[in-house]
Amino acid sequence: MNNTSLKHLSIHEKQSIASAWFMSLRDQICQEFEKIEKEFGSDPKFERKPWDRAAGGGGEMSIMHGKVFEKVGVNISTVYGDFRANFAKEIPGTEASSSFWASGISLVAHMASPRVPSVHMNTRMVCTEKLWFGGGADLTPTIEFEEDNRDFHMAFKNACDKFDPSFYPKFKKECDEYFFIKHRNESRGIGGIFYDYFNTGDWQQDYVYTQEVGLAFLQVFPQLVRRRMYEAFSHEEKEKQLIKRGRYAEFNLVYDRGTKFGFMTGGNTEAILMSLPPVAKW
Repeated sequence: MNNTSLKHLSIHEKQSIASAWFMSLRDQICQEFEKIEKEFGSDPKFERKPWDRAAGGGGEMSIMHGKVFEKVGVNISTVYGDFRANFAKEIPGTEASSSFWASGISLVAHMASPRVPSVHMNTRMVCTEKLWFGGGADLTPTIEFEEDNRDFHMAFKNACDKFDPSFYPKFKKECDEYFFIKHRNESRGIGGIFYDYFNTGDWQQDYVYTQEVGLAFLQVFPQLVRRRMYEAFSHEEKEKQLIKRGRYAEFNLVYDRGTKFGFMTGGNTEAILMSLPPVAKW
């Protein structure tokens, strides 16, 4: 459906359009990541594993283990039903009803080389008695390169500026605050953007913005991977990466909203914990 024809849609039509986009984005990302592996001389494929949620909906995991991507997961899900009473109190639009619908894409890539940054990206649409979008992307390098950090942030600034020049500084700040490991008093990575409960009153604009965030990721992250994947690295750099992965695991298990949302809505445990690295150290 053309974006010019998204006005005056029913809630069910909006849900169908959003979930179809998340699936399309998943396919585009998986195709590009497999292409990178092939360029590197490896030829793994994403293994897809569907799952059903007993209370309503389900999803599909896509996992690949390669020579560039040591472990990467690109998951999609569409779930619906009723929140648990204690969890509903934490979600907007549940005062009169605990029913919900949520669809999204969630990606985490842990790279074989410590010179290639780990990355997280997700976008979603959630409906209760209210409707909103959320998501973003953040970069977690083991070894920081100013060029990579600049290009990653610029990609999302450009995406935000197409809609509102206030978006990037606001969502960058929210990302910096959200991805902070409080018990370590350190940032998880070098940030990016993060937005939640996003509803400007124009569903079409919010949907197209969310698409733009996904496309910005698809454009910039493969560039960073190709820039660094052939560089030699030392044993010390790999050890440093494993410690950094430990920090990543700590954040996702202690603070991550998506992890909590998945468990509190009866999601698939394997899919929820997809974000954890294959090997880590403390």
